[in-house]
Formats: sequence, C-alpha cells, structure tokens
Amino acid sequence: MTTKIPPISVQLYSVREASTKDFDQVLDLIAKIGFKGVEPFNLFFKTPEDFKKRVNDLGMEVSSTHFPWVNRSRDIGQVADIVNTLGLSRVPGGFGPDDFKDMDALQHTIDTTQKLVDALKPYDKTLFLHNHYWEFQPIDGRPGYHYLQDAVPEVEFEIDTYWAANFGNNDPAAELSRVRERTPLAHIKDGPLVKDQPHVAVGSGAMDFKSIFAAVDPNVFEWAVVELDNCATDMFTALAMSYKYLTENNMAIGNV
Repeated sequence: MTTKIPPISVQLYSVREASTKDFDQVLDLIAKIGFKGVEPFNLFFKTPEDFKKRVNDLGMEVSSTHFPWVNRSRDIGQVADIVNTLGLSRVPGGFGPDDFKDMDALQHTIDTTQKLVDALKPYDKTLFLHNHYWEFQPIDGRPGYHYLQDAVPEVEFEIDTYWAANFGNNDPAAELSRVRERTPLAHIKDGPLVKDQPHVAVGSGAMDFKSIFAAVDPNVFEWAVVELDNCATDMFTALAMSYKYLTENNMAIGNV
C-alpha cells in the first residue's frame, strides 16, 4: 500500500505579531524554512492578487485561507470572489463557544451551516469548518460536532487536531477518522494538552502525530497546516522545528 505524503503549510496567525511589522519579511522567512504553502487569516493590506503573486514568487502556494470568514461577512459573493482570486475552491467558516452551548444553540448552528453550504453552491464553492475545543464538549452525552457533522453531510472540515483532543478527553485521530472523507485539511499543532498553556513545536508535546496522519484519507487529504497559536519560545524557531519534525518523519513534504 502506497502512502501519499501531504505538503506542509503554515497558518500565518502563528506569526501575526511579526506580520504587523513587516509582512513581506515574514513571508520570506516562512519560505526559507521550507514551507510549501501558507494559510492566511489576514492579507495585511495586500490585495488578494498581490498576496497570491507574492506567495507564488517565493515558491509557495496559498494552501487554504481563513480570510474572509464566510459567517462573519455580509456579502457572500464578495467572499467567494476573494477566495477565487486566491486560487481556492473552499471558503472558511467556524463558530464560537456559544454556538455549541446547548441543543438549541447547536440546532441554530446546524441550520446556519446548511444555509452557508447552499448559498455557496451558485459560486461553485464549498464550505469547510475549522474547530476549536468547544465543538467537542458533550451535549446530551455526545460531542456537539458529531451532531453537526451528521446533519450537514456536504460541509467539509479542517480538523484542528490539537483542539479536537479537547485537552486529553478525546482521541483526535478518531475524530479526524470520523470525517476523513470530508477532511482535506488539518491543523497540526502540539502542546501539553492543558488549558491556557502555550503550544510547543510540533513533535515536542503530548500529541501522537503518527496516529493522526494514519487516520487521514490519502485520496482526500491535501495539506498539513502547522499552527501554533502562541509559544513560550521564539515562534520562527518553533515553526522551523515543527517543519523539521514533520518532514524528517515523512509525515509531510516541504520545499527544502
């Protein structure tokens, strides 16, 4: 059996502070580490055309985007147009803690998700959702996300594997496997699995990445996206260590 190794990207939220000072330098440093792609959350005053060109000129691709978030924007056509200009077919979305606080809130979230999926169809775009930990808190004895996943079969996922672990209460590989046919993207982050504790370079925390990468569907999975929300050490060093760990262990492929 041949295993397809996915390319490695980075969520630029990881380097948000440096990006406010010199975004071009940040992109240059990311390229020098060896990342094949970037996932923006903000274009830092670049047009979508300019951002894509800059990324491509550095030998990278726009793997995916968290900008603009479809359920925080007023004009769905404009969202689809920006995503299209970035060269992508998937539009990002996600929800807050209150959207999963109880069954009534969850039903509203399910209805919203279905409406977004339907609204994007005329633009030939699909919706993918990014999660945090609160989607996996139980509602009536079952993780809230499971209800949504079953109720809206057309929505895709970027499973954030660290948050899917829900601080050690869930098996992130099992959560990814549950929707593996609908998971083209995953956030790869590491840490102690303790709430409010900083993340660490991928491979140096409590996460079991062998089981996570074994759980993806190689025919569906397109990008492993490293994201460290915060870090006690230098962020670029942590990203370089994450890149080294994933590529040397044949979990992802980079440019170096």
